[in-house]
Amino acid sequence: MTQSIKTRCCIVGGGPAGMMLGYLLGRAGVDVVVLEKHADFFRDFRGDTVHPSTLQVMDELGLIDGFLQLPHQRLQKMQGLFAGTPVQIADLGRLKVKYNFIAFMPQWDFLNFLREAGRRFPSLKVMMRTEAVDLIRDGARIAGVRAKTPEGMVDIAADLTIACDGRHSTVRERAGLKVEEIGAPMDVLWFRAGKTLEETEKIFARVDPGKMMVTFDRGDYWQCAFVIPKGGYEAVKARGLEALLADIVRMAPVLKSGISDVKSWDDMKLLTVAINRLDKWVQPGLLCIGDAAHAMSPMGGVGVNLAVQDAVATANLLAARLQQGAPGEAELAAVQARREFPVRMTQRMQVVGQDNIVAMALKPGKTLKAPLPLRIVTAIPWLQGITARFLGLGVRPEHVHSPVARS
Repeated sequence: MTQSIKTRCCIVGGGPAGMMLGYLLGRAGVDVVVLEKHADFFRDFRGDTVHPSTLQVMDELGLIDGFLQLPHQRLQKMQGLFAGTPVQIADLGRLKVKYNFIAFMPQWDFLNFLREAGRRFPSLKVMMRTEAVDLIRDGARIAGVRAKTPEGMVDIAADLTIACDGRHSTVRERAGLKVEEIGAPMDVLWFRAGKTLEETEKIFARVDPGKMMVTFDRGDYWQCAFVIPKGGYEAVKARGLEALLADIVRMAPVLKSGISDVKSWDDMKLLTVAINRLDKWVQPGLLCIGDAAHAMSPMGGVGVNLAVQDAVATANLLAARLQQGAPGEAELAAVQARREFPVRMTQRMQVVGQDNIVAMALKPGKTLKAPLPLRIVTAIPWLQGITARFLGLGVRPEHVHSPVARS
């Protein structure tokens, strides 16, 4: 027997966009249900770069003190080696903001924090192990979600359904929304390498002829991303794990002792990189935000923060309306109108980076030299504040203006 639930807003997906929006709508007193298909938020190799824009949002919500008590590492200067030549990409210390650093924090800690903080809002319900499998329709209007739970099927009738279920969005697919693929020349192998407290290194990115890698100091381990040509995973595997690990250690000698943590291909996670976006984020009764509306490249680690910005803008524009009833299609379209320009600009800059750095670096045998813009930014320190602003704050950062329910 199918259970039935009625709510004002059903959010599909408990990632950064979904949990932040759920928190903001619950804070506004909107009856909201967040569906998360997994039993917990623990998924390895998820984006865990929390940028100044997101830290500012947490501050505006009065959550920052508790948030920064969670274990995290801080990064201000983004430094790299380009064919052995030092480059400095950005200096967040130059930003005139309250939190001028990137916080590296496991995404599951971020999401758990939002869930726990949201428990005080009686109108917010987070349903774990609840997977949206289809949409409920009332004529041309999306009227809710059909979901699968361990106890059976549940129909969730909602005045508004918001898809936050990622780049492989079920809701988006069921709604038949058209996706524009922009493309990326690379995929990424994510892995961890052991680290001692004595092992420290400021280098963030390394580029050698035919190879590129990023390393994050996570305190007791290195989080690493080895960039490979798009669709090149099988060719990398054919060379063998030992050959790959030897390449990695040659690029980053600091990993020599900890690379033994990578014992098999199971210790590496293939991330298929995609950049895409919806032509239209909206149907009657439905809105897509976050990765469900626009998948980002991992370049710059901006994906989590754009998702949070989408959630803040959505709450700013719709929370008061949702207190009264269902928003119309034009009101939903206002979210896309607000957020589409930042998304397009960010994706454009990612494509420029891919074409001028990544694609060039991945050509084997090519003599490498740092691109002129990188050399200029390295040579003129104040320019590092401009790149820091783009990476740390993004295009048109959002601030919390959504209402707070009277207690």
